[in-house]
Amino acid sequence: MTLEQLRAHRETLVRVHMADEIDHAWDKVLATFPHPHYEIIATGAVHDGKPDVQRYYTTSRETFPDQRNTLLSLRHIDDGIVVEFILEGTQLGPLGPLPATGRPFACQMTAFFLFDGETLVCERIYSDTLTIVRQLLGGMSAGEALAALVAAAKA
Repeated sequence: MTLEQLRAHRETLVRVHMADEIDHAWDKVLATFPHPHYEIIATGAVHDGKPDVQRYYTTSRETFPDQRNTLLSLRHIDDGIVVEFILEGTQLGPLGPLPATGRPFACQMTAFFLFDGETLVCERIYSDTLTIVRQLLGGMSAGEALAALVAAAKA
């Protein structure tokens, strides 16, 4: 496979993966990698293996059933693809200690889709959790949002 063919294969896989996430087509998303592995850098969460990743999908969509992404840019790197996107959703379920607020959020994020040759081996996501929490709490300042989240965690 030439470099151009490899990049085309990877890009198609990533675009299909992201579209299937919006559609909640979890079997199709899981089929994009032989051993599903997500790393959520902002929270330190790692979801490894099919059962763990399926729980991640279920839990995150209970919280944000309308979660969706809008691709902003896609860049090829030696071992993968980096995408910038806007993630949006409405909090209709609990988020850790924070009960459902019914509020929407939108946050620009970056995901590294890492490959071993043709094989997707990891999706590593970078985001700003405080931006999301502040929107869910109704536009509070960063300090107010943090205080509210700490209070909710203690309750």
